[in-house]
Amino acid sequence: MAQFTTPDGITIAYDQTGSGPPVLLLHGFPQTRAMWHAIAPVLARDFTVITADLRGYGDSTKPSGMEDMSFRAMARDQVTLMQHLGFGQFHLVGHDRGGRTAHRLALDHHTALLSLTLMDIVPTHLLLDDLSKEVARAYYHWFFLAQPAPFPETLIGHDPDAYFESCLAGWGGGMDGFAADALAAYRAAWRKPDCIASMCNDYRAAIDVDFGLDAADLGRCIDTPALVLFGADGVMGRAYDVPATWGARLSNMQSAALPGGHFFPDTHPKETAEALHRFLTSITA
Repeated sequence: MAQFTTPDGITIAYDQTGSGPPVLLLHGFPQTRAMWHAIAPVLARDFTVITADLRGYGDSTKPSGMEDMSFRAMARDQVTLMQHLGFGQFHLVGHDRGGRTAHRLALDHHTALLSLTLMDIVPTHLLLDDLSKEVARAYYHWFFLAQPAPFPETLIGHDPDAYFESCLAGWGGGMDGFAADALAAYRAAWRKPDCIASMCNDYRAAIDVDFGLDAADLGRCIDTPALVLFGADGVMGRAYDVPATWGARLSNMQSAALPGGHFFPDTHPKETAEALHRFLTSITA
């Protein structure tokens, strides 16, 4: 593990491997950079691969303020990290919260990106502004975690494994396929009270900060080459035409459904790595 401290005083934990064009991989909730354990080595054959913990997650700094967990703040961290590593431009891949961070990074720092891959998300503003009862039931955690502190933190803190594993199992696909080492890394992180608090603040910020930022950017279209991947058996894939939700926001987009539910990078890493490698090599060819 390596660490870099941004000018804002946020320490970002990351790993770097391989050589070639740079690719930054960003995990989602409730995970850490360990989710890329089986994917990074495949990409590292042809790319320099950086896997980073988002602020508030894993081994990175856990800010105390809700505003400090916005996707804009998370994106700024990652651009600064990549600049520190000597990469003024890079390919960006994000799953779940990492995908939302990646979308915000593309809006705020579009000249930094060689390509953009979003995994199993629809736009944040769309999800919150046009919420169906089916999505509200499946993604209730958005609104539970966003309740005022310390209500969700207290309930989760009584048995973090039970709560967060219910999330891993509940969004399509069950727990089969999660690697033991990755689960151990996730558990070690989410058992810490400051990590639980930061994850709650992530969801509070999505409603209180990010929704407004995204509303101001409605109508903006990103022309960076983009790939949208989603789980064939996941909540998003069942509730939405996922590629269509990005059609007005990404002008140069490819898309594909992959086997599994929301956590297909964990449960189907081979297929995920192949899809990423195929797209990234097509951009750099």
